[in-house]
Amino acid sequence: MVSLANVYRSFALGHTTVHALMDVSLDIRAGDMVAIWGPSGSGKSTLLNVIGLIDKPDGGTVAFDGADVRSWSDDMLSDARNRKIGFVFQSFNLIPVMSALENVMLPLQLQGIADKTARQTAARWLQKVGLEQLTNMRPDRLSGGQRQRVAIARALAIEPEVVIADEPTANLDSENSRAVVDLMHQMNRQTGVTFVFSTHDQRLLDQVPTHLELHDGRLITRAQEAIA
Repeated sequence: MVSLANVYRSFALGHTTVHALMDVSLDIRAGDMVAIWGPSGSGKSTLLNVIGLIDKPDGGTVAFDGADVRSWSDDMLSDARNRKIGFVFQSFNLIPVMSALENVMLPLQLQGIADKTARQTAARWLQKVGLEQLTNMRPDRLSGGQRQRVAIARALAIEPEVVIADEPTANLDSENSRAVVDLMHQMNRQTGVTFVFSTHDQRLLDQVPTHLELHDGRLITRAQEAIA
């Protein structure tokens, strides 16, 4: 599904260079559920952005579905993100003036799907995440856990190959955090979609079979080691 080989990524911060990723190599298979963990500033978000084709590495290779993406144009990368990758954010990133249903419809409409079909698909996914009674509610009327469920429904509505979730439980209490991870497990089993999410909460790691541990931009636990 996704393969990184000797990936480096650095950023300029004033007069300092921050080495966010250092020689990272990994393979994520279709249907995997992977937790990327480590302390704040370890490079988790940067790694997710590279896996999600948002960020281009300074060195190394990234392959998606077996294709080396270094030769892809910005339009090709954008199309892959829109059609093959779903994103879930810790701050939910829902549009406040839209209802839950309209938020889930939006990525489908951006793909050019007819409103009627987008509405039916969005309603079906909200039902799958247990929010069929709240489709007309705007985000400010929903709890944090409910908003994250809307975000997961929005990510899954496009039927992606992989869902990237950056600290999806960071703004939730323990009960809602567990519920969100349980939901991702359920969707992983039912649809076969690959989930890759970051966390700094070790309590969540017991719920995920595969761990990738980052420290100072270096991968110190690889997926195959975690499975063994």
